[in-house]
Amino acid sequence: NFYREGDEYGQFSNFWKAAITLNGKTWPTTEHYFQAQKFAGTEHEELVRQARSPKEAADMGRDRSLPLRSHWEELKDMVMYAACYAKFTQHADLRQLLLDTEDAYLVEHTRNDRYWGDGGDGTGRNQLGKTLMLIRDRIRAESQ
Repeated sequence: NFYREGDEYGQFSNFWKAAITLNGKTWPTTEHYFQAQKFAGTEHEELVRQARSPKEAADMGRDRSLPLRSHWEELKDMVMYAACYAKFTQHADLRQLLLDTEDAYLVEHTRNDRYWGDGGDGTGRNQLGKTLMLIRDRIRAESQ
C-alpha cells in the first residue's frame, strides 16, 4: 500500500517530487503533468505546470470553473500512464524501487479517492495501482 509521500513506497505517489519531461516540457511532478493535461492547449496548462506544489496543481486541476478538455474522461487513464511511465523510466532509483516490488499487488490506499485509489476499504478501482503494475510489467519486458 502507498499514499503519502512520507510513507513506505511514498515514491509511488503522484505528489513525489520527481520531475519528468514530456511533450517538450519539464514538469515538477506527475501530479503537475496530469492535472495540466485537463487543460491541454490552453493557458491553464502552463499555469498548472508552474504551480508551486503538487497540491496546488491538484487544486487547480479540480477547479471546475476552468474549461475541462473535451473527452477528458476517455483520456485520463492514458495521460496517467504516460506520466507514470516517464517517472519510472527517467529516474533509475524509482525504476528499481518499482521493479523490486516484484509481483506484489500495488494499492493506492486512501479513502479520498475511489477511482485512482482503493477507497480506503478496498472497494475502489485502484487505477493508479493498476497503472503502476502495468508499467512495472512493461519495464521488466523492455529489460529482457
